[in-house]
Amino acid sequence: MGYQLEKQTADEIFNCLKQDYDIFAPKLFAGEGCFSDTDVIRYGKVESLDEICWSRRSDYSFKEAFLPVNEVLFYFTEDSTSVPACRKKPALIFLWSCDLHALRRLDAIYLTNGPEDFYYKRLRENARFVLMGCEETCDTGFCVSMGTNCTEDYDLYLKVEGDSVLADLKTGEFQKYFDGKDCREQEVIPDHVTENREKVTLPRNLSTETFSDSVWESYGSRCIGCGRCNFVCPTCTCFTMQDIIYRDNENTGERRRVWASCQVDGYTDIAGGNSFRKNQGERMRFKVMHKIYDFEKRFGFPMCVGCGRCDAVCPEYISYVNIINRLAKEEA
Repeated sequence: MGYQLEKQTADEIFNCLKQDYDIFAPKLFAGEGCFSDTDVIRYGKVESLDEICWSRRSDYSFKEAFLPVNEVLFYFTEDSTSVPACRKKPALIFLWSCDLHALRRLDAIYLTNGPEDFYYKRLRENARFVLMGCEETCDTGFCVSMGTNCTEDYDLYLKVEGDSVLADLKTGEFQKYFDGKDCREQEVIPDHVTENREKVTLPRNLSTETFSDSVWESYGSRCIGCGRCNFVCPTCTCFTMQDIIYRDNENTGERRRVWASCQVDGYTDIAGGNSFRKNQGERMRFKVMHKIYDFEKRFGFPMCVGCGRCDAVCPEYISYVNIINRLAKEEA
């Protein structure tokens, strides 16, 4: 069901939604960028439609509003364990098409890659997603090449146009917020880009020689292993485990699941001092091949959604796009 309504009416609906949902969206954090004089757009709890950044891709993905960076799995004592309760209110998260496609990738890892992950599943069932349209391509994105530039898999679509708002309700859950309001029914089609400045061609028939290709050494020599590409990525799922022991009783504490990065030194270290990937070239190869090749072999679609955040955030200006296109060119 599609509607056109006045901005004032949309604000009233938003205020009603706040009573039932914790609403997260990309917003501007002034002076909180990497340097003191720079801003950053990232996800946070919002109190109005005016707080939301509609026209510029967030520097960090929706994942930080959906999956906790530090998540307590359980508390333990000498003779018992207990699982913390899930958030009281369901989450309502505003995001773009590429990020909605990323959600499908997260589902594949946490829900179908073996037994369902209990903690992810309850977060997933307790979240709803609002699509934000893209009228213009972002600088480093290549969503069109990845087929993630448009989607119909959303709960609600909103677009603010000056003093009016367009809304498309995909599920009946939100109908009650619009009933009785001054809304005019009309067909609403979400905006989406049809062309990016960046374009990629995915390699489809890589040989085993690819794994010893000099491309990994050349790009790996520039990588400093900071992990920023992983932390801004909406599809990365690497994590590590931490046991926190309380000072007042060494037999009590909590176990946490914490975001981690496959690009950071030591991530693949195991007992006995061995490591599966010893240098940045090997780590770079693992990340790229997993995103565009191995994941698709298992699940039927690439892990990468073409949001381009990794290229935008890399302090060494390593172009993930160039790596993919170079592999495809060498394959040909």
